[in-house]
Amino acid sequence: MTSPTSSVPLSRLLDLTADAVQAVRAGRSLTDVIARVPADARPGVQALAFHTMRWLGSAGEVRALVAPKSPPPNVESLLVTALALLWPTGEPAPYTDHTLVDQAVNAARHRTPVAAGFINAVLRRFVRERDKLAAAARHQPLGAFNHPLWWIERVRHDWPTQWQALLEAANVHPPFTLRVNHRRGSGEAYLQRLAAQGRAASLVDDPALLGQAVVLAEPCPVTQLPGFAEGEVSVQDAAAQRAAPLLVGDGLPAGARVLDACAAPGGKTAHLLELAELDLLALDSDPTRLVRVQENLNRLQLKAEVRAGDARDTAAWWDGRPFDAILLDAPCSASGIVRRHPDVRWLRRPDDISSLARLQAEMLEALWPLLAPGGRLVYATCSLFRSEGAEQIDAFLQRHGGGEASLDPLSPGHLLSLADNGPQPSAGAPRALQDGFYYALLHKA
Repeated sequence: MTSPTSSVPLSRLLDLTADAVQAVRAGRSLTDVIARVPADARPGVQALAFHTMRWLGSAGEVRALVAPKSPPPNVESLLVTALALLWPTGEPAPYTDHTLVDQAVNAARHRTPVAAGFINAVLRRFVRERDKLAAAARHQPLGAFNHPLWWIERVRHDWPTQWQALLEAANVHPPFTLRVNHRRGSGEAYLQRLAAQGRAASLVDDPALLGQAVVLAEPCPVTQLPGFAEGEVSVQDAAAQRAAPLLVGDGLPAGARVLDACAAPGGKTAHLLELAELDLLALDSDPTRLVRVQENLNRLQLKAEVRAGDARDTAAWWDGRPFDAILLDAPCSASGIVRRHPDVRWLRRPDDISSLARLQAEMLEALWPLLAPGGRLVYATCSLFRSEGAEQIDAFLQRHGGGEASLDPLSPGHLLSLADNGPQPSAGAPRALQDGFYYALLHKA
């Protein structure tokens, strides 16, 4: 993590970050919390909070070693924030030890003055004994892998030879990947525009992405991307960019009727329309999130019918005309995108996974009858867990056997966020360029 550029004092950023950590531990989404942070402090708080969420397990284990009796939540949240920022990650430290300890104590004086001395003592001890304390913390699964124990066990069960690499990859900063609008230009041409700006970038070497996926060497605000405001490019992970080409295939006929269920925030909706002329319905249960879908369509100068509705309650929104193709990007654990949303691992509970699997099955059963004979359905989740991917589709095919439904052999299946399991840049060192996803392409007889 690089030091966040901000005119706001570090002590204030630490105070606000501790509030965010405390809110996540109380069950609130980090995205929602950061949206309420004052605008001048928001970038700095986001950088610090994301870092803390990635190393929260290690920080918590160190706190337990140094101060076995749990302090009050408002003290604990500031303490683990500072410990996470002092944790040896192998990356350049965002601040010197002295600066961070000093500013954390200043934050404590504002936040809870009586605890300032305690926080000072704990942080100074950690700095003095960092190697020994970090080694002790890593002896515990939580300290070693920075995920809840139940999550670690599930990943180990599903991926017995890759589980450690997957958990470690979840703490690596994700790539900044773009999707070049197929209607407006090629990926190669966009690389030249970026080069003219002095921005290093490369194409993602994956034929499934049609040469339109570009990864930047360094992230930047979207307002600095050439042609972004004009709809020439969008931000979208490489794995997410597989959905639209998989559904369109060799080409849906012009005017094909397509449903994008669970469409918000609209990235896949827009990608479908960039690739083909479609009569597309973008459906989502959350009317508020549909505003974002329409904004994306407006920026890209694309048109679709946008409607609020529960995908399972088809009687409330379906007009009776079958769809030629359906994209079901189903609600899931988001276990494949925790490097982008590091709070998710701390918000999920074990029972959530079985509940989500039931919801996914209900959506599949509700939408399958809406698909025309000869039609295709793409089922997608941004999950590493097999219960939300391969096991879900195996169960669906057992229910719809006898040739009614078939799994296309070109289905990608589980895509893992590992350097040797997915697309790579056309040049440069191998690295994991995609999030964890699952895709199945189903055909209806």
